[in-house]
Amino acid sequence: MSLRIFGSLFATTVVFSTLGGLANLVHAVQVSFKAVAPNVYAHVGDIEGRTYENEALNANIGLVVTPQGAVLIDSGATFSSAQDIAQAAKAVTAQPIKWVINTGGQDHRWLGNGYFKAQGAEIIAHAGAEADMKARGLEQVQANVPVLKDKQAGTTPVLPTRWMQGADNTLDLGGVSFKLVYRNGGHTPGDAIVYLPTVGVAFTGDVVYVDRILGLHPVSKTKTWVASFEALEALQPKVVVPGHGRVTDLAQAQRDTGQLLKALRAHMGKAVNDGVDLAAAVKSFDARPFVHLKHVEVWLPQLANRTYLEMEME
Repeated sequence: MSLRIFGSLFATTVVFSTLGGLANLVHAVQVSFKAVAPNVYAHVGDIEGRTYENEALNANIGLVVTPQGAVLIDSGATFSSAQDIAQAAKAVTAQPIKWVINTGGQDHRWLGNGYFKAQGAEIIAHAGAEADMKARGLEQVQANVPVLKDKQAGTTPVLPTRWMQGADNTLDLGGVSFKLVYRNGGHTPGDAIVYLPTVGVAFTGDVVYVDRILGLHPVSKTKTWVASFEALEALQPKVVVPGHGRVTDLAQAQRDTGQLLKALRAHMGKAVNDGVDLAAAVKSFDARPFVHLKHVEVWLPQLANRTYLEMEME
């Protein structure tokens, strides 16, 4: 199956997406942390788009409990959802959240920072995210207003208070070792992986999508995204907590993200080198290995388009 099938499937996809959206209206966001390793927890968010009901918390959040306090991996998209996250954390630990690590510059990774900073938490991110956060923070808040309405109240971009430099950093937080792995981002320029070497758990942020297709935006770069993914492979984690989708293993991360990125770059790179025009290159991309991913019919043509244009510029 190639991308040629997607035009005929689009109308059906829109109908079912609309029905699914209506079905979700009866549900409000519920944050719930489940154990993935001793003292390590994950909340698996909605894999649909941003809605009033999910408060734009359509992403996964991590929590690590240390003897001296809890470490939160990503802070949610709003002040309100940050409060929900904090309340959910209390269900699994009495330790206060003393540190927050933002894994990138997408709204649900960091726009809840203001709540946790007000509670005295230290906010940490890689310096590669700083320019992106500053450039797009207000834009992301404003983009969510029509969807989130009153649930956006109190949300303002609050930057991290500690910026990490370089490719690899080891952090001792509460007596637990964390490794922050950075290869110039991917989905956003600041995307980094948080790895817990003692238990083999990797919180990948938007470096990994499973179950649903990954997203490319004007700030995304597939070249550095592949490098970030290869850094994850080098870690050989036992457990992968992706940015989106179920808690999983490296093999599924490779199937749903790594192989897609590499296939897009291989196909579009050859097309550019051979002088194949954009439309023909998009239509001839082999989609068959990826048809199991949610929203593939809608998003894969756009991914192929953006990858072609990116590789033209390389």
